[in-house]
Amino acid sequence: MNVKQWKIASRPSQVDIDLLRKSLNVSEATAILLLNRDIGNFDEAKVFFRPDLSHLHDPFEMKDMSEAVDRLRMAIVERENILIYGDYDVDGTTSVSMMYSFLKENFPFLILDYYVPDRYTEGYGVSLQGIEFARSSGFSLIITLDCGIKSDKALCLAKNYNIDVIVCDHHLPADVLPPAVAILDPKRTDCLYPYKELSGCGVGFKLLQGLCHSMGIEDQCYLKYLDYVAISICADIVPITGENRVLAYHGIKLMNKPLKPGIEALKSVAGIKSEINVHNIVFGFAPRINAAGRIEHAKASVGLLIAETLEEAMGRAKLVNDNNTTRKDFDSSITEEALLMIENDEFVRTAWSTVLFKNDWNKGVVGIVASRCIEKYHRPTIILTESNGKAVGSARSIPGFDLYKGIEECGELLEQYGGHMHAAGLTLKIENVMPFRLKFEEVVRKRISLEQLNPIIEVDLCIGFDEITQKFYDVIRQFSPFGPKNMQPVFVSNGVYFKTPIKIMKEEHIKMCLFQRDNVQAFDAIGFKMAHFISGLKENTLFRICYQIVENNFNNSARLELLLKDIQF
Repeated sequence: MNVKQWKIASRPSQVDIDLLRKSLNVSEATAILLLNRDIGNFDEAKVFFRPDLSHLHDPFEMKDMSEAVDRLRMAIVERENILIYGDYDVDGTTSVSMMYSFLKENFPFLILDYYVPDRYTEGYGVSLQGIEFARSSGFSLIITLDCGIKSDKALCLAKNYNIDVIVCDHHLPADVLPPAVAILDPKRTDCLYPYKELSGCGVGFKLLQGLCHSMGIEDQCYLKYLDYVAISICADIVPITGENRVLAYHGIKLMNKPLKPGIEALKSVAGIKSEINVHNIVFGFAPRINAAGRIEHAKASVGLLIAETLEEAMGRAKLVNDNNTTRKDFDSSITEEALLMIENDEFVRTAWSTVLFKNDWNKGVVGIVASRCIEKYHRPTIILTESNGKAVGSARSIPGFDLYKGIEECGELLEQYGGHMHAAGLTLKIENVMPFRLKFEEVVRKRISLEQLNPIIEVDLCIGFDEITQKFYDVIRQFSPFGPKNMQPVFVSNGVYFKTPIKIMKEEHIKMCLFQRDNVQAFDAIGFKMAHFISGLKENTLFRICYQIVENNFNNSARLELLLKDIQF
C-alpha cells in the first residue's frame, strides 16, 4: 500500500485574502480557495461563478478556421458527399454524433455517412481502410474528429484520390503536419487560439460555431449539441478551465433538461436518478459509450447517441450496457493477471515504471488495466497486447511525468505513437517489447524523483469543523463543474477523534462519527476501501483526516458528511 503524501496549497497573502473576502462578502476559507484558483477580484469571480456563452472565443481565432469553414460551405452549396470520421472513444463518438446530427438536421439534402475505425483491425487514427471506404463510396470531403493530426499516410492517400480532408483534433501534432485543406488543432505551434485544452469534440464544436456565424445560422442550431461536448470534456479528462468550463457548465445544464433520446436511454441503463453531474458522466455515461468500441464496434455508440426515438435508443442502450458488463469481466480478470505478473517479476516489481505484454489480453481494456495498476503501483504504466502481429497498447501516467515526451524519447523502438501528457497509445514490433521496457525505465528514472512514486493528495486548506456550514458548502458547490485544474476542494482537519464504534461495511469500507478537539460540531464520515486503517484507530485518540465535504440526501433530509481521502496518526 503506497503511503499518500498530503500536499497543502500555499496560503495566499493576508492582504489578498482580506481584499477578496471584502469585495465578495465571503468567508476567509472561500477567499483562499478562490485565490488558489487564480481568482483574485470581483470580475474574475463573476466569470468563474457565472460561466456565460458570451465568454466563448471567436472560432476564427483558430488557425485554418476560415479555410475549414469555406471548404465545408462549398461542400454544402455543391451538395457534395461528406464523410464524418471519428475515433472510437467517448470524445470521438460524441464528436461524430454532434457533427453528423447537425449537418443532417440543417442540410437534409446532403448525402452523409459516418465512419468509426475498428479498434482491433484498424487501430487509432485515420486508417487506410477508412480512406478506401470513402473513395469507393464517392465521398469528396472527410471531416476527421478527435484524430487525424498524425495520420500522414492515410491523408496522403486521400489526397491522391482527390478527397479533401478537414482535420479537427486536439492531440499534439508532429513536426510535419499531414496534407489537408484545413487542420484545426489549438496545440499547433502556429495556432494563436487563446485556449489550448479543448477536447476533440470541442474543436468540432468550434467548426460548427464558425460555420453558423459565417452562414447566418442562429446560435441555437449548434448550441443544442453542448451536451455532447460536455460528455467529451468530462470523459476525456481535459482541464475544466476557461472555455472548457463554459462548455461543460452549459452542456451539463442542458443534460438536466428534457434529454435527447440517446442520453435519456444511457441515463436509464446507468441507473442515474439524481441530477446529472461530472461524476455520473465519468462513471455512468462514459464507460458505456466506450464499451461498444472495446468489445464490439464503436458505431453502436454513435447509433445510440443519434437515435431519434426513445424506443430505438433504449434498445441500443441495452446493447452497450451488455458490452459494459463484458468489459468489466475482462477488466477484472486481466487486472488480476497483470498485478500477479508484477509481483512475480523482480525487475518489474522494483522498477519505477511498469511495462507488461501478453499476447491474448483484450486490446479494448488495456488502458483501463493500466489505470488499475497505477492504483496499486503508483508509477507510469504501459499495458501491451498483440494485434495484427504487433505489440499495441495504452499508457497512463502519474502527476509530474509527461508521458508523451517520455514515450517520444523511445521513438526509435516504436512504429507509431500518439497522445498527451497523461495518456497515450503506441505500436511496436513484438521483438522490441523488452528493449522498450528497458529504455522506458531509463527515461522514467531520469525524469522523475523517488518521492513522485508515492501518490499525492492535493489539499486546498486546513479548516476546523466549525467552518463546515451549509452556507460554506453551498458556495463550494458553485465551484462545479469539477475536473482537472478545478478539482473538488480537499480539506484537512487536525485533532479529530471518535467516541462510538466504527462501522465496517462490506469488509472494506468504514463509517464513523467524528468530533474535533475544542469544537462542538460533529460529522458522519465515510471512507471507501479504508478498512485497513481500523487497526490504527483508537477510541478518543487524536488523528488527522483529509476529506471532501459532501451532502447526503436521505428521506427528504439533507445533511453534510465528510468523504475521507486519507488518515494520518
